[in-house]
Amino acid sequence: MMKDFPWFKHYPKSVPKEVDVEAYPSVVGLFEECVRKYGNAIAYECMGKTLSFVEVDELSRDFAAYLQQSLKLKPGERIAIQMPNLLQYPVVMFGALRAGLIVVNTNPLYTSPEMEHQFKDADISALVIVSNFAHNLESILPKLKVKNIIITEIGDMLGGLKGTIVNLVVKHIKKMVPSYSIPTAIKLNAALKTGRSLTLDPVESKLSDTAFLQYTGGTTGVSKGAELTHGNIIANMQQISAWMRPKLVEGQEMVVTALPLYHIFALTVNCLAMLKIGAHNLLITNPRDMKAFCKDLKTHKFSVITGVNTLFNGLLNQESFRSLDFSSLKVAVGGGMAVQKYVAEKWKEVTGVPIAEGYGLTETSPVACCNPIDDTERLGTIGMPLPNTELMVIDDDGKELPVGERGEICIRGPQVMKGYWRRPKETAEVMHGDWLKTGDIGVTDKDGYSKIVDRKKEMILVSGFNVYPNEVEDAIAANEKVLEVGVIGMPDERSTERVIAYVVPSDKSLTAEEIIGQCRECLTNYKVPKEVYFVDELPKSNVGKILRRVIKENHIKKMGKKA
Repeated sequence: MMKDFPWFKHYPKSVPKEVDVEAYPSVVGLFEECVRKYGNAIAYECMGKTLSFVEVDELSRDFAAYLQQSLKLKPGERIAIQMPNLLQYPVVMFGALRAGLIVVNTNPLYTSPEMEHQFKDADISALVIVSNFAHNLESILPKLKVKNIIITEIGDMLGGLKGTIVNLVVKHIKKMVPSYSIPTAIKLNAALKTGRSLTLDPVESKLSDTAFLQYTGGTTGVSKGAELTHGNIIANMQQISAWMRPKLVEGQEMVVTALPLYHIFALTVNCLAMLKIGAHNLLITNPRDMKAFCKDLKTHKFSVITGVNTLFNGLLNQESFRSLDFSSLKVAVGGGMAVQKYVAEKWKEVTGVPIAEGYGLTETSPVACCNPIDDTERLGTIGMPLPNTELMVIDDDGKELPVGERGEICIRGPQVMKGYWRRPKETAEVMHGDWLKTGDIGVTDKDGYSKIVDRKKEMILVSGFNVYPNEVEDAIAANEKVLEVGVIGMPDERSTERVIAYVVPSDKSLTAEEIIGQCRECLTNYKVPKEVYFVDELPKSNVGKILRRVIKENHIKKMGKKA
């Protein structure tokens, strides 16, 4: 039973405080019910090709049969999926789960050493990889135990002439597929063809079984595999569905999925919560190509879009996006990093719909909190805990702090991970009883709305005062000449640390003096950057989250010991 917080009186009236987190026996059970319910309706679309719920069911069954009967993979073995948003992804993912396997989602942009670490750590038995990145795999294969390699090409599920042309263009015109040689690999389409003639023996997964090994972004250290069970994912899907229910109608929505499905945000929110309501899922393979992205949006009446601050900001800087018809748009959800005030205000001005900022971690499957989608948004907050979820703020001694005081945010709920894969020490370090210590510094007000101040590890200490990079970044981002900004702290003999800003300008006339002067108008002196550097781009994670850790590493390399 959830703690009866005094701010429950401010909880959205249209959202229940608790939902049935055991409504389905497994993620596969959810999928099978959706197939029965929505049948021939479109489930996924990519590059103009669509797959219905029934077609995804048939193709994933074929793949599951291949894994089970041809490769002889047993329930509980790990299979890695390394591809961008393609129709192949849901087919492979649901197929793997139907065979009782644990899915290890892998960023296609990983370097060979990053791939090697993850594949060894997860001890994978099989890998499905898009051909564009197979050359990286070839270089590390002798170091891996994995024997089952399945390769797919970008256009494999587009069908007929179109698929053939896309694959030829990608490989020979755009030269996006470096040469590789993996003689033992099998093509995905060949695997599906083989599986079509095989019998699938149903696997009964339980809620307590691990469904995904979802590796943390590694933004604050070595990437670890969070064990997310079928129960974790089902719980979070139910929570998200209940939160969005006031605005969305079953079988009538279209969601834009520009965030990669291999990331936990898009996996749970876009791929599963939207699947539950029968949404038409528009997959964007390369959202960095903003012109092509906006062209896609122009031909679709989308009602839901999810993203991170950099994605929303990037779209707002496209004239073709600002001129779109937003009459169908109902919900925009932001997460992954703080949505800057300027971006949120500009988004609402352009689209007429506010960004409902949410909060979560890989370890919470991921959503823990969100702003109500049918109420006045509280800019700068992460909203309230989802149904069945509790949040508290603690001090360095683990003591719960009263409303209004800053401390480390802790989360308790059915979506909290089972633990880190084969890392009991690291699991114990982040658990406070049955509460997950998030590493984020936050504060909760009397109405139950929480605000993330910053990452505990990224806080800057200036002469004994705490400086939170988010606050400084917000002040700088308010300048219309700023496209992106990342703020870090570096050692300083006189003040412990000094504040440094890295800025991507949208207007080349922008100067460091202008930024520092602007900060002095809205920030206390010790928060004002001492140094400002202009760059063409900032390092980002796979979902576009600006990586302060990498900015700091690059700064140290650039400045040497003087930094």
